[in-house]
Amino acid sequence: MSITRATAAPSRSAGERSGAAKASPLDVEFAQRPAGVASSATSAAYATSAGPVVPGGAAGTDREATPKDKRIGTTRWLGGNHFKLLENGEAFFPRVFECIAAAKREVVLESFIVFEDKVGKALHAALMTAARNGVQVDITIDGYGSPDLSAQFISELTGAGVRVHVFDPGPKLMGWRTNLFRRMHRKIVVIDGARAFVGGINYSADHLADFGPEAKQDYSVEIEGPLVSVIHGFVHRAIAAGQLNARVHSAGLLKRLRHRLTPFKLPAGKLQPPIAFPTPQKAGEAQALFVTRDNRKHTNDIERHYRIAIRAARHRVVIANAYFFPGYRLIKELRKAARRGVDVRLILQGEPDMPIVKTAAELLYHHLIGAGVRVFEYCERPLHGKVALSDSEWATVGSSNLDPLSLSLNLEANVIIKDRGFNTQLAERLDHLMENSCKQIAAGDLQKSNWWLLTRSFFVFHLLRKYPAWMGWLPTHAPRLTPAETLIAAGADHVTRADSA
Repeated sequence: MSITRATAAPSRSAGERSGAAKASPLDVEFAQRPAGVASSATSAAYATSAGPVVPGGAAGTDREATPKDKRIGTTRWLGGNHFKLLENGEAFFPRVFECIAAAKREVVLESFIVFEDKVGKALHAALMTAARNGVQVDITIDGYGSPDLSAQFISELTGAGVRVHVFDPGPKLMGWRTNLFRRMHRKIVVIDGARAFVGGINYSADHLADFGPEAKQDYSVEIEGPLVSVIHGFVHRAIAAGQLNARVHSAGLLKRLRHRLTPFKLPAGKLQPPIAFPTPQKAGEAQALFVTRDNRKHTNDIERHYRIAIRAARHRVVIANAYFFPGYRLIKELRKAARRGVDVRLILQGEPDMPIVKTAAELLYHHLIGAGVRVFEYCERPLHGKVALSDSEWATVGSSNLDPLSLSLNLEANVIIKDRGFNTQLAERLDHLMENSCKQIAAGDLQKSNWWLLTRSFFVFHLLRKYPAWMGWLPTHAPRLTPAETLIAAGADHVTRADSA
């Protein structure tokens, strides 16, 4: 099919978007708003006082928030933070390793993937050096994402004093990994309770350009300020919760189901408490939230924040996401935003690693482009990013894709940032991507539909949307952590050969 190359901010006629009769929102001069005054997307949708409102009433007035909006809208933003965008492994790895080397008391790290390549070995060396220098080091890896770490790799870490936790390790059955639907997908680092990193970059060489054509495009963010204290508390609670669930998992089916439906409480006196650090001092002017997804209380918080930001947008929304099959309500908000004149752009994977994804995307493309949403396919190399921005202040960076695995099963973490400077920095990088490395998909490029194509796309799309959510009700889907030394003592030759159950 014919595809046209994207441009940064081309003007659009009214005929290009259904119901859009006004000039492109990108013609609006954002800089005319006084510094420090929040945009409508953030001041209204995330009001810190009682009775938040969300823009969108008649004649531009604010409407009252829905009950679901209020649950998010009354969340208190933490101010005084500073954020630095880190693009790809070239920026991320040196900075993380530098901070680990400078750690004085504690390093806590979570990652979906750690491979035993040059990046994984560099992390391995940095963590062992820190532990030998008296730093308390905890690392949590995912049993599905990091399947082939050798016993030597793990035992050298534990021998140096690093506490290695494996999320839901499971055995192979006839060569197949049995923990497919149990993933800790977060990528977090906290150093001395004062500095944190959150994003989508794993510890593997395929996040470096010299890996070749398959090198991934991705983002992370370095954080200083009071938000770090929130993240520090979270990662330690996650370790405690995982250790508790490992004990519960060996119980009967009814007890496991009951545990899933009851509030989590730390077992008093049974788990080592984290090092206490004072709340970090003010490091900047940015306000922020740390938002997670789990399988208990926070099952759809990340997606809901996306929906509220899109609903409140007045000028621009840009979402770059590697795996894009969001919930129906988020798709509806994107279509509604485009129809009311918002410049909505999606940067998606041009060549998905699974052909079935392309089949389902055909239906999604027709639905979105027909409403005026602009779709850009990133074709230079694999897209792995999970970032977005709205208007001139709101932005998010994290581990969560907008697909059924991330939205229905995985444990995820994003930061949501309200800061004009960071929003501008991210917008510049995404605009550069669209200008130089993407192809825009026009309505005329889409394959003409017939009853067979529509039926096929419909069933494939809804299968991909619903199947992971069904798997989430399996009793084995609980956040279990097993100390790596237990696996080694049991005779495992690598991570997935052991089963904590």
